[in-house]
Amino acid sequence: MVTLKTPEEIKKISASGKILAKAFKKVAKEAKEGYALNYLDKLAYQLIVKEGARPAFLGYRPNGAAHPYQASICASVNNVIVHGYPSNYKLKSGDVLKLDFGVLYNGFYSDAALTVIVGKSNVETKKLVRATKLALERAIKIAQVGNTLGDIGWIIEQTAKKAGFKPVRDLTGHGIGSKLHEEPTVYNYGERKQGMKLRSGMVLAIEPIFSAGSDQTIQEEDESWATADGSLSAHFEHTIAITDKGPKILTK
Repeated sequence: MVTLKTPEEIKKISASGKILAKAFKKVAKEAKEGYALNYLDKLAYQLIVKEGARPAFLGYRPNGAAHPYQASICASVNNVIVHGYPSNYKLKSGDVLKLDFGVLYNGFYSDAALTVIVGKSNVETKKLVRATKLALERAIKIAQVGNTLGDIGWIIEQTAKKAGFKPVRDLTGHGIGSKLHEEPTVYNYGERKQGMKLRSGMVLAIEPIFSAGSDQTIQEEDESWATADGSLSAHFEHTIAITDKGPKILTK
């Protein structure tokens, strides 16, 4: 069941989102060649706790996971799409790093993700990242009262196809609020005017995920998800509120 948020609850999610956005900017700037993933994780933890908040992913156990997650961020490199564990791996020039993390503050969650190209890269990789970011921007713009979840999925899928990429079908966005993952599921594909209608008070984590090759996934031993054919992937995400005045981004 979808829980509509009150204006006061949206303000609380926004407060969480502001802490997340502030931490994200600093962590993303440190995603440089030679820096280890676990350094980025420690930095994110320090920044979030300093604000009186908690990392949303630390100790969280998603449905189907064998163990609770033991880090503050997901740091997924190249073919790894999401849930990559921040190890002592040191970033190299050309790596495509997906950073995904959330904040719990005063009982409410926020969630966001972005993709960083480390050092130098090629035209195709830059195109993949740009297209995924553009899909998120378009999906947010279409997230208006009276439109549908299918409209969001449709615009994401069309953006991928036009750029020559594929949306990863097994991984989705979600509702968010007093829980990290709530209803509804927000697919990265769909049909226009199909699915649940968007209503004022909905809060959604919209997260386009594109692959340069296969849209199928495999799960690695560390419970991260990677592209089935080893191709590169990109991921962007914002937490947004659906309001009568239009969509409001809560994680910036």
